[in-house]
Amino acid sequence: MTSMGQLLNLISLPRWLRKSLYICALAGTLVYLSIFITIGSYAKQLIKTPPTQSADAALILGNRAYLYGKPNPCLTGRVDEGLLLAQQGLVSTLLMSGGLDYEDNRIEALTMETHARNKGFQGRTLLESRSSSTLENLTFSLPILEATGIKNIIIVSEPYHMWRVKKLVEAGHLGRKINVGYAAAPSQCWISWGMAFKGALREPLAVINNYAKGYF
Repeated sequence: MTSMGQLLNLISLPRWLRKSLYICALAGTLVYLSIFITIGSYAKQLIKTPPTQSADAALILGNRAYLYGKPNPCLTGRVDEGLLLAQQGLVSTLLMSGGLDYEDNRIEALTMETHARNKGFQGRTLLESRSSSTLENLTFSLPILEATGIKNIIIVSEPYHMWRVKKLVEAGHLGRKINVGYAAAPSQCWISWGMAFKGALREPLAVINNYAKGYF
């Protein structure tokens, strides 16, 4: 159906129903904008206040492994932030978390580890290669942290992603015994686009989805 036909159908609806739809649309827009502003504010706060306290490991959350035939800069930027933490002596272990990408049939965790090694990292790496969501990044990483005796971590992801990550951690999806800090990775995607990046624009919808599913 054309957009003109859809408009005509909308106009033909009873007035009370049209008014209800307009109110719902307005409410949805306000909720989206409120979450978007909250996410953006927290992202800027984290960028201004990078972690200074050392931890046992950095937990680096995955993203699509390849983009246009090359390692995705949104993902490698996260690894680079983990490498920076290691160079600063804040962590000695990097835990890469990310499973199979069906778009390019690559495992994110392996792509992340390869990037770290190519950049000269010689420390310990741990791989969580099953997850396909932020929630699974946390829940599938927890047994690895427990098995290796890691008690203190810094979670690394892109700035727009961190507010939802923090909410999931606070909800207990990484257990209650792991001490968690956060590091926002100013990847090339973030530097180029900031909150105008498509991932950031989708993030409020992911937050709403997580609320609806009871994850928080």
